[in-house]
Amino acid sequence: MTPPPAPITAPATGPAPAALAGEGLTLAYDTTVIARDLDVAIPAGAVTCIVGANACGKSTLLRALGRLLAPRAGRVVLDGRDLRAYSTRDVAHRLGLLPQTPLAPDGITVADLVARGRYPHQRWFRPWSAEDECAVQRALELTRTGDLADRSVDELSGGQRQRVWIAMTLAQGTELMLLDEPTTYLDLAHQVEVLDLLLDLNRAEGRTIAMVLHDLNQAARYSDHLIAMRAGRVVAAGPPRDILTEDLVAEVFGLDCRVVLDEVAGTPLVLPIGRHHTGVGVR
Repeated sequence: MTPPPAPITAPATGPAPAALAGEGLTLAYDTTVIARDLDVAIPAGAVTCIVGANACGKSTLLRALGRLLAPRAGRVVLDGRDLRAYSTRDVAHRLGLLPQTPLAPDGITVADLVARGRYPHQRWFRPWSAEDECAVQRALELTRTGDLADRSVDELSGGQRQRVWIAMTLAQGTELMLLDEPTTYLDLAHQVEVLDLLLDLNRAEGRTIAMVLHDLNQAARYSDHLIAMRAGRVVAAGPPRDILTEDLVAEVFGLDCRVVLDEVAGTPLVLPIGRHHTGVGVR
């Protein structure tokens, strides 16, 4: 059995948590407008989950916040400064982004892919260092992918590949991480393992983390701040206990449900009703 990774401990010193926001964003692909006049804030030093139905603009928003998509109007602000004012290398030093469907070069090994997370730290006068090696090994350990290091990424299962991509993002060592559906392809045990890891990074190191999740109950458990989107706009934002209600789920997802207290986590628990269940006795 693979031993659990060593606990993450807080560094003696480190950068202040990063704050990210979108102001008056209009986001579009060609002639298709996804969002208009969108305002959103990612609180510094917190875990934020973005939820909503398919095609509501979650991934598009994350791409804009990560500078993969240029807004048609408005701006993205990182620590009070327009994101466009940063150099590409400066952005890569401060912000790590795991998109929804990343692509790996053919034949690349796991170790080499994870090492690419260290590219922003390289200079012609600063070759690969012990610090870089330590960051890569730590990322492999935390994601339990060390035993895959010499294998080709092409050979991996979807779940293994997803953990390797997360390892690459961790190796980048940024104080702000944006992850689009980081639990995709993972079984339930690995989903919880990844979410626990991200929460550890936030609690021990103060990293600002924003991620898109489809599972409302996982989002409620693991986030300090929840953003609910519908049709390219923010319907509600705040602590899950304050905003995750039956009315909100109905508005955002068109789903009849009951919201009760999760006795394990003390957070809201969404119980879908569906056509074959009456909901009797749920309250």
